[in-house]
Amino acid sequence: MSDDLSPDEIAEFLVHLGRAARGEDGAAALTPAQWTALRFFARANRSSRTPSAFASFHATTRGTASQTVKSLETKGYLTRMRAKEDRRSVRFELTEAGQDMLARDPLRHLAQSIGRLDCAARDALARALPALAVDVAAARGAHAFGTCGDCRHFSARQSGGHCACVAAELTPDEIGKLCASYAAGEDQLLQLPEDQKDIP
Repeated sequence: MSDDLSPDEIAEFLVHLGRAARGEDGAAALTPAQWTALRFFARANRSSRTPSAFASFHATTRGTASQTVKSLETKGYLTRMRAKEDRRSVRFELTEAGQDMLARDPLRHLAQSIGRLDCAARDALARALPALAVDVAAARGAHAFGTCGDCRHFSARQSGGHCACVAAELTPDEIGKLCASYAAGEDQLLQLPEDQKDIP
């Protein structure tokens, strides 16, 4: 296969990989939307574990997102928690059954394949994919998601970090979590070649 794939061909490969990774027969226990929600609540930080944040992440309506979240709660994979700082706010946490279900995630084979890439290829993917997500979100006028450690609101501290957006201290394990208030830093944006920077 040629190394000179066009952007259209690369996009098709990404879509194909996503479909192939979740097309395993044993994944029928959950719908694709339910798998996405389960992964989201496993990876999101405290303030982002809400149906509205999941709706934004999944690019769907709040009503549809709420139905997906409710179905996982009914199955016993998510549990509803009241936020300590605002008892009117509801957050969701994975239950033990939800954690067990994630071990059967149909994406695990894709993750294992990525793990077998050499370090240079894996690092390139780790840099390129978040930048693509930010760029596509901007093109569609949507909100981008990313991790606290890559966010403009984040500053490192000896004990972990600090989020200027919500004025909260972050523990080390929270820094790699997905955040609904994410704002991409300069190193998370697509870098244009010098000959394209002046093109409107």
